[in-house]
Parts: sequence; C-alpha cells; structure tokens
Amino acid sequence: MGSAPFGPTIRVHELTKRFGPVVALDAISVDIDAMATGLLGANGAGKSTLIRAVLGLLDADGGRIEVLGLDTSQHAPEVRRMVGYMPEHDCLPQEMTARDFVVHLAELRGLPRRAAAVRASEVLFQVGLEEERSRPMGTFSLGMKQRTKLAQTLVHSPALILLDEPTSGLDPAGRNDMLSLIRRLSSELGIRILMSSHVLDDVQRTCDEIIILAGGRLAGQESVGHRTRSAGGRLRVRVSGPEATFVAALEARGVRVEREAENTGTLVVAGPEEALGTHIRDAAFESGVGIREIRGTDQTLEEVVVQAMA
Repeated sequence: MGSAPFGPTIRVHELTKRFGPVVALDAISVDIDAMATGLLGANGAGKSTLIRAVLGLLDADGGRIEVLGLDTSQHAPEVRRMVGYMPEHDCLPQEMTARDFVVHLAELRGLPRRAAAVRASEVLFQVGLEEERSRPMGTFSLGMKQRTKLAQTLVHSPALILLDEPTSGLDPAGRNDMLSLIRRLSSELGIRILMSSHVLDDVQRTCDEIIILAGGRLAGQESVGHRTRSAGGRLRVRVSGPEATFVAALEARGVRVEREAENTGTLVVAGPEEALGTHIRDAAFESGVGIREIRGTDQTLEEVVVQAMA
C-alpha cells in the first residue's frame, strides 16, 4: 500500500518536549509512512513520550505533529478516535471479563452496543482469546493480558495502531505469538503500525522501517527491508607481513587504501568492483604478504542501529 491521501501517516516537525530540566524530545522532525514502523531506542530515549505526543496526550513545548492529516494540537479527540493504542503497563480491571472490557472500550470509542459486541467477538477471535473471553482478566497469564490489550486496540477498526513495548515480559513462545500477530495486522489486514521497542529482533520481525531515538533526538531512520548499506567496490582486508609494501602495490594498481579508524589492523581498499579481488591477490603475491581476512564493508542493520545510538 502507498502513502495515505493526506500525506505521511505521521508527520513530526521540530517537536520538543521538556519535563522540568529534562529534554525528553529535542526538536525531532520525521515523516512516518511505512505500513509497520519500529520506534527503537534504549529506555529513556523518548519512545513513550513520542507515542503520547502522537496521541495528543502531551502539550508540546515546541513544534507540531500531524496524524492522519490532523494537527494533534487542534484535533486530539478526532485523532484518538481514528487511532488504537496498546499501553506497555498492565491496566486491565482484574474482575472484568475480556469480552466486557473490550465491549466497554468499543462503546467509549463511539460504537453502538450491538456493534461493539460484534466487534469485540471478532477481535478476541483474531488474537486467539475466543475461548477465554468470559474469564475474569485477573486469572489471565501475561500473554493473555497482552492479547486482550491488543484486542481493545483493534476493536474500533482504527487506521493506525500504536503499540508500546508489546512483548514486554513475555516468554519466548508468547513473544513469538505476539510478533506473528503484529506482522499479520500490517501485512495481511493493512493496518498501519507504530511499535515502540528496545529489542531490535522484534522490530526486524515485524516492521518495514525503523526510527531510532537516542537521548530524545532522532538518531536515524532506516529501511528494514534493506538490512545492509551497499558499499560498492570496497573491501576490508587484514594481512600478515610487510603492510606498507602491500599498500604501495595496491596504490600502484590504482586502488585507494585507508586504515579503518576503529581497527588499526584493518585496511579498507576501494577500486573497480569487478577487478578489486584480483588487485588484492596480485598485490599480496608481489609484496609477499599473507591475507588473513577479506570481507565486505556493508553494515548490518544491527551495526547501523548501534552506530546511530552511540
């Protein structure tokens, strides 16, 4: 699916939010329009603050946010009617059944009683809680509680859902089930997702793009579909023997050589991609060095994220 007719799903412009002396969001500007976007960062990076701002629950100290074409400072109630939100923390009434809870939330969002009951049954089935819908939520496992929170997020058929750490505290099986559910929502049902997480693997499995926050600032925006950045005709090389002679032999062949800042034992060589391997081999033979390692200079998504958050 392409961009929505009103432009990016979420447009953030110079957004700043302070809590006393703490700058939680520092002049962030970013357009978010992938079907599923991961909001990635360490605890305290500003992820939850940004989600609350998207919902219109915070008064910004500067800048603005447009969600589904609406300015949240002027149309916060309308935005919240079009958006679903799954909070991180447990907020479920312990004595209430899952069905009654989801029906109640549907009615609060404007659905008539009959339609709310129908939609509640549908979404509880979608998240795998059809058989448990009449049980008090106080008897639920953590995984079942997370599914209930996801169900209420979906009950009013929102165009966009915001998920704040949806796998927090789940065991491996529960986490796998939750991630599969989330991926299905965007890839099969066409619901746009913004998911906050500090776990890169969760984002890789569910999202098409990531927004990286660090210290309240935008540290990067990357496509998950392209997990490496191509470096063209560039290779990392480590040799044993007279390195200076090897470098001279490479440069005589028109190959550029630089030393990698993070690793003084590694050379980065660049030249015509189709002939670079041959030049390295011939220069090594000519200078009498042994080649210990040759590898590409592409960055994995993990390397990109670590570098952005450093």
